[in-house]
Amino acid sequence: MSSAYWKQPISEQATAVHEKVVSAEVLAQQVREEIVRTDADLRAWVGLSPAVVDDARRQDSMPGRRPLRGVSLGVKDLIDVSGLPTRAGSTITSSFPVSSDAPCVSRFRNLGAVVQGKTVTTEFGYFSPGPTRNPHQHEHTPGGSSSGSAAAVGAGVIPMALGTQTAGSLTRPAAYCGAAGLVLAHGSTDLSGVTGLSESLDSLGILTRDIADLQYVYSAFSGRSPMVPGRSTVRTVVVWGGSDLHPIHPAMSELINRLPGLLGGAGVETRALEYDDHVRTLADDHGTVMSHEAAGTLDGVVREHGTALSPQLRELVDAGRAVGVDEHAAALIRRDRSRDLLAEALGDHTVIVGPAAPGPAPHGLAATGSPVLSRPWQLLGCPVVVVPGATTDAGMPLGLQVIGLPGRESALFEVAAVLETELRSHPVVPA
Repeated sequence: MSSAYWKQPISEQATAVHEKVVSAEVLAQQVREEIVRTDADLRAWVGLSPAVVDDARRQDSMPGRRPLRGVSLGVKDLIDVSGLPTRAGSTITSSFPVSSDAPCVSRFRNLGAVVQGKTVTTEFGYFSPGPTRNPHQHEHTPGGSSSGSAAAVGAGVIPMALGTQTAGSLTRPAAYCGAAGLVLAHGSTDLSGVTGLSESLDSLGILTRDIADLQYVYSAFSGRSPMVPGRSTVRTVVVWGGSDLHPIHPAMSELINRLPGLLGGAGVETRALEYDDHVRTLADDHGTVMSHEAAGTLDGVVREHGTALSPQLRELVDAGRAVGVDEHAAALIRRDRSRDLLAEALGDHTVIVGPAAPGPAPHGLAATGSPVLSRPWQLLGCPVVVVPGATTDAGMPLGLQVIGLPGRESALFEVAAVLETELRSHPVVPA
């Protein structure tokens, strides 16, 4: 029986370790074996922890119940893990191990998680891709920048992983790789020890294999009580089609058209989003804020290392240098006004559902796909849940995102759980 536990829901893994049905050491070793077995093809990992057995044994010896005891965790290589270097997807960063965990990693360890290692990221969390492949079709991109974390979870290799998001760095790879994902509300989490691009935009993210696991992990990490089954807080879902920000793949359009029927069958009312002008302005303003702040973050790195960095990163910094202080400030003022209007429109009992990416993962590994459908919501600092379950008739995942206001995460999970059930019951969407 122990051989199957690492594939079980996260709560069941932790319970089995607590009750000594299986040890954390055995779970960790089995996940490590799966990583080693699959990564020659998947290429999701940049470094594995040599301390994984000792860390697992420590969890076996700890007293009391821990909600993530013995559960393996992957960590995006923008986030510090003690004993491993943080390379940030670049050759110019230090190869020496860092001396301490980022606070978010410490939190997961205190909850009982066992860190398996560091997962691939794009260069400094921007567009230049790493070697990771999509777990469903290896010649397609896994997305970026949380590519390694999303691919490892989407492939079922690891039950949970950490990522980050500045534009669409978690929602897009989660959607492309068929993982459940959560972008935490901006400012809700200590990002010390996390290599970032933009102080106004950077957020932590969590990836798991399904929504039930995601809600369980978020509840443990945040300390918030999980939603009470049967107690509905959502009255209306606003359906968003993308606001013409990017051409939408026919399969995604078909999936969006199905939403009123899928949600109506579960007793949830739907209406169309009437916020498109704000969405388009927010998408533009996101680019202004991101480039300006990234230029401030990376100016010294670009000046020192120049052509050792990708053209994409150098172009971002060049664009940001051209953005004036007043232009940046005006974008943030428009953001605040739009956020107030959205709060009035949604209230306490309404969330938005729309495409997490324009469609399935594009063919090719030289680019990571467009993040534009996440830009407006990331500028607003909204928490977002990515819902897996749908696929094209070619077998490629299609991800939806559930968007809401900070502090309303339980409503996001409520709708996400309904959607996932419906999508997995009728998963195939013809293109």
